[in-house]
Amino acid sequence: MRTDLLILTAITVLLRFGNSGMAADPTERNVVYATVGEHELRLDVYRPQAALKSPLIIWIHGGAWRAGSKNRVPVTGLLDHGFAIASVDYRLSPVAKFPAQIHDIKAAIRFLRAKATTWKFDPDRFVIAGSSAGGHLAALVGVSNGVPELEGTVSHNSSLSSDVQGIVSFYGAANLQTILSQSTPHGLSVRVPALQLLLGGQPTEVPDLAKLASPVSHVDSSDPPLLLIHGDQDPQMPINQAHELHGNYKQLGLPVEFEVVHGGAHGGRQFFDDNMVKRVAEYLKRGQQQ
Repeated sequence: MRTDLLILTAITVLLRFGNSGMAADPTERNVVYATVGEHELRLDVYRPQAALKSPLIIWIHGGAWRAGSKNRVPVTGLLDHGFAIASVDYRLSPVAKFPAQIHDIKAAIRFLRAKATTWKFDPDRFVIAGSSAGGHLAALVGVSNGVPELEGTVSHNSSLSSDVQGIVSFYGAANLQTILSQSTPHGLSVRVPALQLLLGGQPTEVPDLAKLASPVSHVDSSDPPLLLIHGDQDPQMPINQAHELHGNYKQLGLPVEFEVVHGGAHGGRQFFDDNMVKRVAEYLKRGQQQ
């Protein structure tokens, strides 16, 4: 009976996440990349087999900015395509308001660049990726290099760049000034309290902060290639958020692709199965050749 239950559980996991779920184990676990007061910020590193100098995916978890952890890494299938992965924890909104999350992630990027030789990363091929709130943070980090308010002072490697050479946003926010007007009633029930925690108020109450937190406000001609992946039936994160960021990129002639997952909601197997992981890997490899 116990064996049958284990088999059923394994099948359920495969059906939900595909073969690219969380099967891989980190090669470096719970590495402290920075300390803020008494709060230690940690990351896990996953390395592909027999890679001499790997491009690196910096994975940012979701959870409405207030929950989640680095332990959930649904893109480990990218290891099979030669990418290393660093999954990063950051201060959640009940602990610290925005822009602390961005300061932490940029500190992690600098730390990882400092460790590039040790862990055999290619420091010129860093890609930031994330889902939901993590997709928003990934996009914001990717388009905001050099914005003083977002660089922060968390890192001990301040002389190193927080640049990334690619962005992948899975169903992430792009404009916190328009997200509520685009949301379904269910979406509002999630986003209103989440934004209150993140920003310390609603976007209309703190418009300057909401603008600072919106990737669409920072897009310029120097930004790296972007891949957007969003379900057209997402009840939590309006697909118009992806359309806005896609439009900004297209207007400036920047490299961007938009993968619409037809029938896709907010996450699930369609976003992280082997076919989608292959699609992401092919896009990133094309970007490296440009």
